[in-house]
Amino acid sequence: MSYTIGLVGKPSVGKSTFFNAATMNDVPEGAYPFTTIDPAVGEAYVRVECAAPEFGRECTPNHGYCAEGVRFVPTKLVDVAGLVPGAHEGRGLGNQFLTDLNEADVLIHVVDFTGRTDLNGEPTEDHDPREDIDFLETELDMWYLDVLEKGIERHRSGYDGAERAIEADLAEQMSAFGIDETELSQVLLASDLGSDPAAWDDADREALAREIRIRTKPILIAANKADTEAAQERYAEIAADPDYEHLTIVPVSAHAEKALKRGDETGALEYRPGDDAFDVTGDLPAEERAGLAEIETFLERFGGTGVQRALEAALFEELGAIAVFPGARAPAEDGSFLQDCFVFPEGSTVEEFAYSLHTDIGDGLLHAHDVRSSRQIGADTELTHRDVIEITTTT
Repeated sequence: MSYTIGLVGKPSVGKSTFFNAATMNDVPEGAYPFTTIDPAVGEAYVRVECAAPEFGRECTPNHGYCAEGVRFVPTKLVDVAGLVPGAHEGRGLGNQFLTDLNEADVLIHVVDFTGRTDLNGEPTEDHDPREDIDFLETELDMWYLDVLEKGIERHRSGYDGAERAIEADLAEQMSAFGIDETELSQVLLASDLGSDPAAWDDADREALAREIRIRTKPILIAANKADTEAAQERYAEIAADPDYEHLTIVPVSAHAEKALKRGDETGALEYRPGDDAFDVTGDLPAEERAGLAEIETFLERFGGTGVQRALEAALFEELGAIAVFPGARAPAEDGSFLQDCFVFPEGSTVEEFAYSLHTDIGDGLLHAHDVRSSRQIGADTELTHRDVIEITTTT
């Protein structure tokens, strides 16, 4: 599980329900602030089209599972607690929230699109979800700005006793955000600010902090409770608002996803996570059938409950990740095939793939083969989504 998806949102928006629906864990849920105090960690799954059918075979997963040609690959999901306005100033769970959040590679911001919870998670009417979207971005931008200012001061004072480029000092100060000197040079070049921080005004610094945040902590919006008419109206309005075109917004009903998974577990229905339909297989009371009819209407309109879509868009679109299968050209004696599927950064090479499997495999790497074509490929070859790769080593 090489990536971590962070689940964030103000209290009482259905964040814990989303987490439970994605992981089928049982963290507390409730319509009151700070139902979640400590971050809950679970295993969610992202779908990848299995490569095994292309070889006329069935896979034998070590992790996750395969259902009708769709591989469900594990990923780490963390339900981060404590988001309220002023978190960067210590309000709510303050610094603990920011520390927990920084463990995530990408964020899914769960927002109540019905407009029935205010910025503090209290019941209200006609609240604009845009305020929620804005305040999370502002909290993160101000957090980044605070760390950026410390890096600028470090550079100004010559903290290490030697004159260095501004990007070197900023990279050292902001290393916890996963950005290095080369990437900071790229950000500065793209921003056209120049290399003299003394010439940057407040607006310049805020813009720079925001750009670094966008690059290192991308956000996807889960428009939750979208199975209601009020939420659907707000979703249509905000999705068409040019001020939010930089964000991916996915209509979601975490409640529906959880209900369908529970029904599948009990045998009342058959449902594969992420599908846009399900089959009722049990004898259900009229009230439950009516509820399922409403869920069915939602699935038909939006192509699913949105939970799987949000997870997968976070990894494969926001982060640009790829999935790779370790494979072999010759059949294994025990009949195993495509036992693993790993998620890697876009642009990963054969060598990086080998080292991720084991240090000894990386150290002893000779070459690799694309199992589909049997073509030999070198250590510096960049991998693509759904590659099936066999590694040859000296070990």
